[in-house]
Amino acid sequence: MHPSEEIYCEKSNKLKGKTVVIGITGSVAASECFATIRELIRHGASVIPVLTESAAKFVTPMMMEFASGNKPITELTGATEHVNLMGGSDADVFVIYPATANTISKIANGIDDTTVTSMATVALGSGIPVAIAPAMHDAMFRNPAVQRNVEYLKSLGVTFIGPKVEGPRAKVASKEAVIASIFRLMSKDDLVGKKVLVIGGRSEEPIDSMRMITNRSTGLMAVKLAERAFERGADVELWMGGCSVPLPDYLPVKRFESVADLISMVDMIDHDIVIVPAALADFTPAEKKKGKISSDSSIDMKLEPVPKVLPLIKKKCKNVIGFKAESGLSPEELVKKARSRIDAYGLSAVIANDIDTAGKTSASVIIVTKKTEKNITGPKENIADSILDFCTERR
Repeated sequence: MHPSEEIYCEKSNKLKGKTVVIGITGSVAASECFATIRELIRHGASVIPVLTESAAKFVTPMMMEFASGNKPITELTGATEHVNLMGGSDADVFVIYPATANTISKIANGIDDTTVTSMATVALGSGIPVAIAPAMHDAMFRNPAVQRNVEYLKSLGVTFIGPKVEGPRAKVASKEAVIASIFRLMSKDDLVGKKVLVIGGRSEEPIDSMRMITNRSTGLMAVKLAERAFERGADVELWMGGCSVPLPDYLPVKRFESVADLISMVDMIDHDIVIVPAALADFTPAEKKKGKISSDSSIDMKLEPVPKVLPLIKKKCKNVIGFKAESGLSPEELVKKARSRIDAYGLSAVIANDIDTAGKTSASVIIVTKKTEKNITGPKENIADSILDFCTERR
């Protein structure tokens, strides 16, 4: 058994049965390919590396064969590898990672004098999805000729992943961004053209400069919703309060702390769908102390109610989905509570759940509308898909 088989579908089967051809060009960022190839296999993909002559100076064919379990293509022979892979039904997607300014410009101008550019020529002619992850000095990426070529390739339907501009460098996108973009290319695209805002995490109401009132929400549900909406084709924005999970580096993220912070952001909403799994405070200290309150004696604290955010969001977007977490209620009582929230705020739906699911990777929820309810149990990624299914069914 090849070592690559040991990790096959280790994380998911999202790419099971799919063949990803990864074109590697002459950039020091080629060193990132090993981990990305392995991650693709963990999601079920068969990965075929294609190396240019320059790429082989940075990563060896033997290393890429170990990573993928497939012999890399380093030259085109009489077997017409580029035609067989890209001209038939063998490849499902062609990802150039990393892509130099030279390679991008050649592809834009139909020049196919390397293994990777020849693959790209056939892929574009055959309708195989093509994604490009640039990596170069930022001045090279901003070169007007390179930018013109990037825009032209976008007009042909090529997906660009990154780059991440940090100082003088236009760095190659993270493996997470590449994987998510491949999911997006391979997934159903029922949210294409839709602007989706997910508001998640926990509010943090300051008591003094050190302490706060908050809750145990981790932000996991919001992240899963944002990731799956992106993978299904939506233009996604994530607003996140306090959280205990990593945030996707390929999505635009805005942060808030208190409910007042979030309220100040509401006027920026211009989205088609807003989903709010955020765990927001109902009360905030009436007085916020500067510095640190002494712990040498007891204190009395007055709490005052904060404005409800969902009605304010509803004024900016007609399709708003809220969440309602309760403790110790029967399913029937949960549904009743959720419907009262729908009636009070005019929401499209409310996701009702027990607070025991906070921070866990799986949950049991009820998707409640004015007239229907649907029980969903399973991993939060599956719950996110069910919520997004509801969004698409309403269109």
